Amino acid sequence: MAIKIYKPTSAGRRNSSVNVREEVTATTPEKSLLVPIRKRGGRNHAGVITTRHRGGGNKRMYRLIDFKRNMDSMAAEIKTIEYDPNRSCNIALVEYEDGQKRYILSPKGLKVGQKVFSGPTAEPRLGNCLPLHKIPVGLEIHNIEMRAGQGGKLVRSAGGAARLVARDSQWAQVVLPSGEMRMVSAQCRATIGQLGNIEHNSVRWGKAGRIRHLGRRPRVRGSAMNPIAHPMGGGEGRRAGGRHPVSPTGKLAKGGKTRKRRKTSNKLILRRRRNVRTGQLVL
Repeated sequence: MAIKIYKPTSAGRRNSSVNVREEVTATTPEKSLLVPIRKRGGRNHAGVITTRHRGGGNKRMYRLIDFKRNMDSMAAEIKTIEYDPNRSCNIALVEYEDGQKRYILSPKGLKVGQKVFSGPTAEPRLGNCLPLHKIPVGLEIHNIEMRAGQGGKLVRSAGGAARLVARDSQWAQVVLPSGEMRMVSAQCRATIGQLGNIEHNSVRWGKAGRIRHLGRRPRVRGSAMNPIAHPMGGGEGRRAGGRHPVSPTGKLAKGGKTRKRRKTSNKLILRRRRNVRTGQLVL
């Protein structure tokens, strides 16, 4: 995969780059695996904005992804590798021996024509999905289940890869891309390999219009607003805000705890992830 940098032929082209998507082999998706998406613009059922900075964007169709990988003991051939507008990693169209087609997340190095397998009898090779108690310690994995049979929940974004570091008969220890180490049931499934489209974060958008096409509306600093619109707004001239950064509703924006103290899965976390900016443990 490569990033193409444009020459500054216009203000919009200056400092912009695009993903060439060398891994993608097809541009037309499988129609039987498409469903429409209803846009909500960050609003709830009453029309009240509950998530800010959402709205607009290009029209999309959702690709149905097989996160469970439960077609055991049946070979699936990779037909195409496609771009998915709803996620950062690429997806692969697979066709099983019985003619059924499904989309799966595409790991780095997956090729068209390759065969992938699922289930306890599958070999620990790239693209195969099998329970954690069957995966050798030290391999990179993605699309990890949190409960057996639920479908993959962890490590599903571009370039993501967790590592299986220890295992016994009941539990497996996994180090996630954030640095968090947690225990997962050994009966849960995961897929071998690192997800593709690694340079997704290296793209420079260059102009505001490309962000609007993604459905993201502009963000305005609270200190630039009026005091009626934001707790940090107002003041004669420019001011730092006079208080710790908060949201429009007054909730702390930095350093505030967002995880429930009595969450059941807390006991499964062996090592917390660290804040990238401060290096402190995230609670």
